[in-house]
Amino acid sequence: MNTNVVVKIEKSGNRFNAWDSDGKKWTSKIGTGTRKKAYDKGMALEQRTNKSGNHYWWSVPMSVFEKTSTPVFDVSSVEVPSDHAEVLNFIHDSYKLKPQGLVMKELKWKYLVRSAVRGKNILMTGPAGCGKTMAAKSLVNSLDRPDFYFNLGATQDPRSTLIGNTHFDKKKGTYFSASLFVKAIQTPNAVILLDELSRAHPDAWNILMTVLDSGQRYLRLDEADGAETVNVAEGVTFVATANIGNEYTSTRVMDKALMDRFIIVEMDVLSDVEEHGLLTYMFPHVDSELLKAVSEISHLTRTESKSDAGKISTGISTRTSVELSGLLFDGFGLDEAAEVTIYPQYSDDGGVDSERTFIKQLVQKYVSDGSSDDLFNEDEIESNNIGA
Repeated sequence: MNTNVVVKIEKSGNRFNAWDSDGKKWTSKIGTGTRKKAYDKGMALEQRTNKSGNHYWWSVPMSVFEKTSTPVFDVSSVEVPSDHAEVLNFIHDSYKLKPQGLVMKELKWKYLVRSAVRGKNILMTGPAGCGKTMAAKSLVNSLDRPDFYFNLGATQDPRSTLIGNTHFDKKKGTYFSASLFVKAIQTPNAVILLDELSRAHPDAWNILMTVLDSGQRYLRLDEADGAETVNVAEGVTFVATANIGNEYTSTRVMDKALMDRFIIVEMDVLSDVEEHGLLTYMFPHVDSELLKAVSEISHLTRTESKSDAGKISTGISTRTSVELSGLLFDGFGLDEAAEVTIYPQYSDDGGVDSERTFIKQLVQKYVSDGSSDDLFNEDEIESNNIGA
């Protein structure tokens, strides 16, 4: 277990104070520039020791600090069986299992883990590109259970994907070949990820109705009366993702009866500070000011799209911000990266009044001379230490 001191930087007036999770102040132990740079990046600082025995401060994701302030649940205050006590400790200590690259509030992560442990069907909702699939896959990895993935939004033939196919062979004659999904639901304690459920064909929803119903939990292999059924194995958990809202033109209005079979975990849209912290974590060698520009541009588009008089219909997703930042890391300028990742998402109908023109004008406010000479932070590459 990591016993190094980890501090969070808070701004008070013009001063940047450092506090650990126990409320102890470390401001005087850390240089002003180090504290300010960590605050601007949305990062925490961890005290480390070099080979000479000297202490220095290293920038780490804010999630590292949050882990130091996550208490293990004290089961002594609740009268529960010993096996339940183990479950409680796992749930309430599970934040340590959350990947550092996943920005998700502690409460929602614990609710997600608890729902999976208790065998609930989980529906993760939120805007496109906000991290639903990443969170679902992170959950699967943290549980260390058999897992299966099905992208229902890309399925043209729901029956083939979820049930199987009937074939004819000269020697065998007519025979049935079960799908991978049939195998998945028969695997005890499996976690089955149903990605893009809101984009699935309604036939897929109908097939899943009995599978997801806690009082039935079986898959009918044929619509005919008396057709063979396959029972869902003990401990199987279903985790689905969906975009819900009128702005998603390729999605369908999900059946209320289907949604009632899930508990819903809504993913939050990242603030510009949170997104800046994520991008800094993923691309530590790209200049922080460039990544800050990316997060601010994304945040401004989301705000504009929600305005009654907004000039654009949708905001830039976190997924797009990550892709754009990856181009910055690979030597593209901000204007070049925006041209291939952001602009194609917006219509140029309307000329100077078009959505694309608005986006271009917004990006240009953050582009100084169009060059990428200051793209990389050489000091960070050489030292990997923001406080030295």
